[in-house]
Amino acid sequence: MVIGLGEKMRIEANRNLCQSYGNCVVIAPDHLDLDEEGLVTVTSSDVSSADLETVQAAVRSCPVHALRLVDDSDDGNGSHG
Repeated sequence: MVIGLGEKMRIEANRNLCQSYGNCVVIAPDHLDLDEEGLVTVTSSDVSSADLETVQAAVRSCPVHALRLVDDSDDGNGSHG
């Protein structure tokens, strides 16, 4: 899957899907962590262009697809699908 390279990327986590594998935390510890329940938590949602490749790898590493990158570059229209 190719992820767009907008200027304002944000990472989102679906804690209902998370099964505590922790792959994402190992890859992107500056953005993700596991809480006391062992579920993923986003510690820094805004993704800089310098961190984009790392965060993309973290998103891809999740075997249950609990993470996604959202392009907020064009959020002026208020539409979210």
